Amino acid sequence: MPTTASVAAGWTQITTVDDLVGLLGEPNDRARDKARPALLDVDRAWLAATPFCVLATSSATGECDASPKGDPAGRLVHVIDDRTIALAERPGNKRADGYKNILQNPHVGLNFFIPGRADTLRINGRARLVSDAPFFDDMVVKGHRPVLAAVVEIDELFFHCGKAFLRSGLWKPETWDPEARVPRRALIAKSVEPNEMTLEQLDEYYEPENYSKGLYA
Repeated sequence: MPTTASVAAGWTQITTVDDLVGLLGEPNDRARDKARPALLDVDRAWLAATPFCVLATSSATGECDASPKGDPAGRLVHVIDDRTIALAERPGNKRADGYKNILQNPHVGLNFFIPGRADTLRINGRARLVSDAPFFDDMVVKGHRPVLAAVVEIDELFFHCGKAFLRSGLWKPETWDPEARVPRRALIAKSVEPNEMTLEQLDEYYEPENYSKGLYA
């Protein structure tokens, strides 16, 4: 939150829904009424084609997390029925911030991406964690079943327009220059993350061929 001093220095705060609507206006009927409670065939097709999503969670006291999840298309998401999906979890850094949040507060938000597409599919619902289930066999990648799955009961879902992607140019290769403004991953790790590794060791660790060896094992 901005401090009183920063607001006094020229910030104009929005503090009520009326203020917000007065600034943005009301949504049109199509945008307002587009949320649905269950999957359609087009939603199932989207989930089968997506290799990446972001899972947003909040603890019981409001601490938030937005965690990226990625797998080959067709293995990231398993559709259990028209109102239920499962999201695979693979080996990671074991922080499990989002999953700890789910244990306190089941409400989650998901945004599913298809590379090159400006629109996205959003799902809001309530999640529970499952350490094993028969459907894990349908989510095997490189011989490995998921570590766990977040099973989400859908409250609502809808497609989101592509304006953010068009404004950002995210999918335009001519805009890609990943080390133009920020240092490479090894330098970031050396400067801001506690570790005993040398820069040379970190470069070797984050080298894509080496780093990818631990994606599923």
